[in-house]
Amino acid sequence: MSEISPRAEVSPKAKIGNNCKIFPFAYIEDDVVIGDNCVIFPFVSICNGTRMGKGNKIHQGSVIGALPQDFEFCGERSECIIGDGNVIRENVVINRATHNGGQTVIGNENVLMEGAHISHDTKVGNRCVFGYGTKIAGDCTIEDLVIFSSSVIENAKTRVGCGAMVQAGTTFSRDVPPYIICTKRSEFGGINEIVGRKHGVGEKVLKHIANAYRLVFRGKTSVFDAVLQIKDQVPDSPEIRHIVEFIEATELGIIAK
Repeated sequence: MSEISPRAEVSPKAKIGNNCKIFPFAYIEDDVVIGDNCVIFPFVSICNGTRMGKGNKIHQGSVIGALPQDFEFCGERSECIIGDGNVIRENVVINRATHNGGQTVIGNENVLMEGAHISHDTKVGNRCVFGYGTKIAGDCTIEDLVIFSSSVIENAKTRVGCGAMVQAGTTFSRDVPPYIICTKRSEFGGINEIVGRKHGVGEKVLKHIANAYRLVFRGKTSVFDAVLQIKDQVPDSPEIRHIVEFIEATELGIIAK
């Protein structure tokens, strides 16, 4: 059984899992699914289209599944998918998708600090950190283990690769490749060795990653030619293959040298 305050407004049509705690003044609409062991603090709004997994903590003032802030939105049915074990702190806003059948997706074990905003149709992986006041525009893709420092602005349709870190106050409009540090000037600031080591990337592979990005950001060739050099000169590994695939798939280009 879940503990639901009589002063919370929870639709009888919402599906609430076992062992949840819903505090006073929470607001949960009809078309909502909440998994087991979730905690919903006071003054949280969970809106239609939200599908939440288990073990999430949603703190005061957050709005989950909010209507998309997109001029193309015309009331279609869409979803906001929240995985397991996320910590969503105060005043976070996550919008559901714009069009019928679309999804905004937050994976597992992410931390969204106070005032973060994830816009419509954005896809977030697992174990990411969103610092205070970070704003993610619509249709973005954020892979696993990404760290945003405070007050980062990611513009629409950009991507951030696995294990990247974006420094505080950065605004960027191009893709941030995996395993790197993105500086305030939206430039390459070296590889993110700390996250790499923490998540089991060996020292030899870290050196190979550094060599790959030396070709991309410090070489005198085009990014296209640098990728060819990586394939030819840098020993193969899953991490190197991911770097190559990420850069080859870019549509907006990658951040500056």
